[in-house]
Amino acid sequence: MSQQPLIEMKGISKSFVGNKVLDNVNFEVRAGEVHALLGENGAGKSTLMKILTGIYQRDEGEVLVKGEPVHFQSANDSEKKGIAVIHQELNIIPYLTVMENMFLGREIKYGKTGFINKKRMVQKTKEYLDQLGVEINPLAKAKELSVGQQQMVEIAKALSLNAEVIVMDEPTAALTDREIERLFNVVEKLREQGVGIVYISHRMEEIFKICDRISVLRDGEYIGTREVENVEYDEIISMLVGRELGTLFPERDTKVGQVRLKVENLSSDMFNDISFEVKEGEILGVAGLMGAGRSEIMQALFGYRDLENGKIYIDGQETKIKKPLDAIKAGIGFVTEDRKEEGLVLTMSVRENFTLTNLKDVSNQSIISGQKESQFVNSMISRFNVKTSGMEQEVKSLSGGNQQKIVIGKWLGINPKILILDEPTRGVDVGAKKEIYQIMNELTEQGVSIIMISSELPEVLGMSDRIMVIHEGQIGAELNRDEADQEKIMFAATGGE
Repeated sequence: MSQQPLIEMKGISKSFVGNKVLDNVNFEVRAGEVHALLGENGAGKSTLMKILTGIYQRDEGEVLVKGEPVHFQSANDSEKKGIAVIHQELNIIPYLTVMENMFLGREIKYGKTGFINKKRMVQKTKEYLDQLGVEINPLAKAKELSVGQQQMVEIAKALSLNAEVIVMDEPTAALTDREIERLFNVVEKLREQGVGIVYISHRMEEIFKICDRISVLRDGEYIGTREVENVEYDEIISMLVGRELGTLFPERDTKVGQVRLKVENLSSDMFNDISFEVKEGEILGVAGLMGAGRSEIMQALFGYRDLENGKIYIDGQETKIKKPLDAIKAGIGFVTEDRKEEGLVLTMSVRENFTLTNLKDVSNQSIISGQKESQFVNSMISRFNVKTSGMEQEVKSLSGGNQQKIVIGKWLGINPKILILDEPTRGVDVGAKKEIYQIMNELTEQGVSIIMISSELPEVLGMSDRIMVIHEGQIGAELNRDEADQEKIMFAATGGE
């Protein structure tokens, strides 16, 4: 690996309205390396990358590309210097073809005629996709592709820009296990080609698997850089949170009660003959590959998806659930997988989001009581340790971890009997993860039954009392906490007998 950095950022500082969000930060990327940039939500990672790509202007410090000082005024400037970004929310226009997305704004034309050379663009698109070892039809509409395929198109587009540095922001957040493996293969190909990759992720297992170095930011300050092969997991966690975090998963002194929820023979177009039960104070982990039907089962239980067959019992009484309102009245809360699209109204305030599911409790005869609302919201902010400037702050400006606490908190206002959590810690930093796990523990101590869907096997093993594994719309296995391990879960998830 070449020791000449492709990118050097030295002494970078940045303030917004007097608030210093970066303070004397250093970061570099070498050719052919995968360099992880870590930090809790709000640590300054995004701001640093926006300075690198010309979206923000630095207040202090310098940026060098191959040893040459640069001062980017826009994202176009950074692209011209070979820097590309694959955003977590992909910049794909769904109704355009793969080819049109690849060359949007820089179409290949016949000489100076102004006529687009479609045949040449199809050929070049295929060449860039072939470099990545993926087969995607250049003339397919982007909306027809999976998220993983769309991501490959974005990476191919970066190659078409002759990118020498690619920033990947939470690249595996919405990918299936198979797509993650394909992405890692592509990362290896890019490494072999001498491309430098900035890898931003909260998934520590991935980072230790594919990254060469790790740099950590905390509260806008540069904490240090470590070689992956020479660092322990605990040291990185300590760098991230500024203290020994201790055991990530709290001890579970499980005292389960009677059966709270029982479902019999649930069936729909996505799953078949699903029967299980959850007891008071119990956490049932739901594992399986993406697309196996995990979320769809729980959506049907919540009345968000139609059932073809099956019965639902709560506290021994058969309960008819045909729409989400029926589920809420029965005491079921549902923290959805996609907090930005389904869990929050991003343009609303912290106050408005917390009270969305609790309007009855903060009202007097159908009129919202400002006093009741303020008391309720302040109690929730305090209970969940939400880091916010106040209840009127827009939710979209909060970190991912704080947004997730609000999504969970708004359902607790209804005092649920059953709480369904779909990927409860996706895109959340390690400190916020531990807080969410502690909240889950406290809820079960109060007798709440929790169903937790998760793609992170350490999370499933660390928090579940029992584990139900879904394979192709059916229950592949049910495992007790003591007998479960990653191998048994993956064996059942992939259809092993």
